Amino acid sequence: MRKKSYDIQELWSQIVEKSDPKAFECLFYALNPRLIKFCLFYVHSKEVAEELVSDIFVKCWKRKSELLHVKNIETYLFIAAKNQALNYVKRFSSIHLVAIDESSMQLVDMYRPDREMEKRELLFKLDQAIESLPRQCRIIFRLVKDEGMKYKEVAEILGISQRTVQTQLFRAMKKLNTEMTPYLKSTEIDSVINLTLTILFAFTLFVS
Repeated sequence: MRKKSYDIQELWSQIVEKSDPKAFECLFYALNPRLIKFCLFYVHSKEVAEELVSDIFVKCWKRKSELLHVKNIETYLFIAAKNQALNYVKRFSSIHLVAIDESSMQLVDMYRPDREMEKRELLFKLDQAIESLPRQCRIIFRLVKDEGMKYKEVAEILGISQRTVQTQLFRAMKKLNTEMTPYLKSTEIDSVINLTLTILFAFTLFVS
């Protein structure tokens, strides 16, 4: 889930109304990592993603007086990041499939190195299953699961209906469940992993 250290909309108000560079710096640190991660759903490398996002922030600062109409700057920047990334993909025809952040799902068992290996292998299988999803389906899944976004936010960013978001999430959950069931049935996989994946699928289905 997202951890917000700043009131994004308050920062944006200070930027457009007072041209506050400190507020802009805070906005940058609050959203830059997430926007880079989002761009990685589309582009080939972290360096490219960082460059694209940096360009977005530069343009945002230069054009702040023209963006008074923007009410939700977070959604606006995610849409801008999507468009920048898609333009890059069109130019270079290279799409990179971003991996799950290992630190977010790492399960450590100091006393059973064999079980630790099994867990890592299972998480790798799960990562592969997620990356095998169609691109839009995978992006929707990541935005909801990794970013904790609501259906409405995802729909606005991707330019689709909330119904489509819900349908794509259901398809993702169904396919992941099918892909992972053979591994979950293994008696060698402990209950912690089973619980982790059960929560993952349930979260994907019920968040709204």
